[in-house]
Formats: sequence, C-alpha cells, structure tokens
Amino acid sequence: MRFALSDEQRQFQRPLHRMLTAAHTPDVIRAWARGDHTPGLKLWARLAAADVFALEANRTAVELALALTEAGHHAVPGPLVETVAAAGLLARLAEAGEPAPAEAWLGRVRAGEVRVTLALPAGGPYALDADACDAILVVAPGSADTLRLAPGHGPVQPSLDPARRLARPAPGGEVVAEGPAVREAAAYAADLAVFAVAAQALGVGCALLERTVAYVRQRTQFGQEIGAFQAVKHRLADTLVGLEFARPLVSGAAVALASGAPGAPAEAAAAKAAACDAAYAAARTALQLHGAIGYTAEYDLSLWFGKARALRSAWGTPADCRARALDSAVFTGG
Repeated sequence: MRFALSDEQRQFQRPLHRMLTAAHTPDVIRAWARGDHTPGLKLWARLAAADVFALEANRTAVELALALTEAGHHAVPGPLVETVAAAGLLARLAEAGEPAPAEAWLGRVRAGEVRVTLALPAGGPYALDADACDAILVVAPGSADTLRLAPGHGPVQPSLDPARRLARPAPGGEVVAEGPAVREAAAYAADLAVFAVAAQALGVGCALLERTVAYVRQRTQFGQEIGAFQAVKHRLADTLVGLEFARPLVSGAAVALASGAPGAPAEAAAAKAAACDAAYAAARTALQLHGAIGYTAEYDLSLWFGKARALRSAWGTPADCRARALDSAVFTGG
C-alpha cells in the first residue's frame, strides 16, 4: 500500500511545523524539566486551538499521526500521548452509552479546557506529568472495569528524559464509569497510545537525523567536511533507511485505527517497535557523529536523546510490541 499525503493534510502540517519552530521548544523543555510548566502550558493551549486533541474524534488518525510526528520533531513536552488516549477512551465510553460524566469530560479534553493524563495497566503504574494536569484518569490493574479520577499523585520520579515527569496516581477518587465497556475502551486507548508514541518517535528520529546531517556539513577533519567521509555517509544512510521503513508502518497503523480494522492493535505495535528502534538508532548515530558535545546538557541535541530513550519503553518495549505483532500474525495466519 502506498501512503501519500493529500494537499489538505500538508496544509495542516505546515502551519503546525511553523508554530512549533517559532516556539523554540528547547527553552520550553528545560523549563518543564525544572517543574516550570508555564511556557509549556502556553504551547499546549496553542496545540488545543489547532484542534490537535480533537483529531481522534473524526476517525482521521492520519492527521493525528502528522500532529504527533511534528510534536516529536520538536520534542514538545507534556502528556500529549496520554491526552489523545484519554480522549479515545472517553469517546468509546460515550459511544457505548456512558454519556455522563464521560461525555462531559470528553468535550472539555478535546477543546483543551482541561489537561489530563492517563494511567492504564498497559502503560505501567505511573502517570506522565500528573503535576501539570488538571485531572488523572486511572484504570487500575485490579479494577479493569472501573475508570476513576485520581484525587492526587505521589512524588515525581526521575526519568530517562528529564522532561518526562512520572508519578503514581493516588488510590481512590471519583468513579467516572464502570462496567465491561471500560475494559474495552481502555484496550482501545492503549492501542491508540502505542500508535501515538510511534508517531512521536518517528518525529524525534527525523529531527536527530536532520540535526546530524547539518552538523557533519559544518565540522571538518583533515581539511574537509566529515560528511564527505564514506563511513559517515553509510551511517547516515542506514539511519534514514530505518526511519523511512518505519514511516509507512505508522501510516498503516493510522489507517487501521481509523477504520477499526481487527488487525489495528498489531499494526500499532509493529509501528511502535519500528519507529522507536529507528529513533534510538538515530540517537546513537547522532551521538557518535557529534562526539562528546552531544551528551552535554547545554547542547540542545541532548533533549532529543532523552526523548528517544524514554519513548522506546513508553507503552511497551520494542520486544513487547514485536511479540504482540507476531502473536497476532500467527493467530490470523498472516
């Protein structure tokens, strides 16, 4: 299958890219890592105004993939993946006949009126950036048929990415929905989160490659640009191939999720495994070709390194995702 963006989709992507470029996200990321959420929340409001959190409502996950890839390209901090997944969960509950209070929350999330993060068994015990959010929606492992609103959270834990602030949701809290529909909606939300991480990781990897290509054109050794050396060219080419192989998998997962295809969970898992591996390989290439400067906290590239490492294990490791995709293929005879 060939995936090509329409003119309308490109027109959606371009202004988003310009907006995030103008925001100079490295400053936003560093402030977020310090616990200063003000610049990040201003950027969050602009993303909400661009209807990024309402894209899932139209079953047009391709546009959602574009938005999240741009967010990854600029390493935008915050629980973007979790907010998108929460909107998907609430939408499924509303469709299943749970109009209140799930539907009321859904409208506010899509409009960007409230900032939410989501904790599901598939995502581990922590909620991302709970200290920057108005609400923490939780489906606990021991009560998979209950969606509740956590009353608070524990202390913030360190992460591979300093701008990913993790905390355990507090037990108890208001019940938002109960019943078998919660379990089904949570499964869909987890698949949506896996896909969203894949799209973000693709953007992170592309940014790392672009910055590295620019750097090897500037740095010289033995009287010439290091980008002219064959070994450097090969390393960059391998990185590009990995990212370009991941791109159609992300697009395919978007189409599968939008259409409700039975194989959508496996496609999302395959996309995440490929995209996160490609982003991690791009980070290794970037570090090798930049040298020690790439590790320094003052150098902006380090912000993308942390993102690539953290996304690799968020909502399932590459090994977990490959196992899910393989099990589905074996089960369906694929």
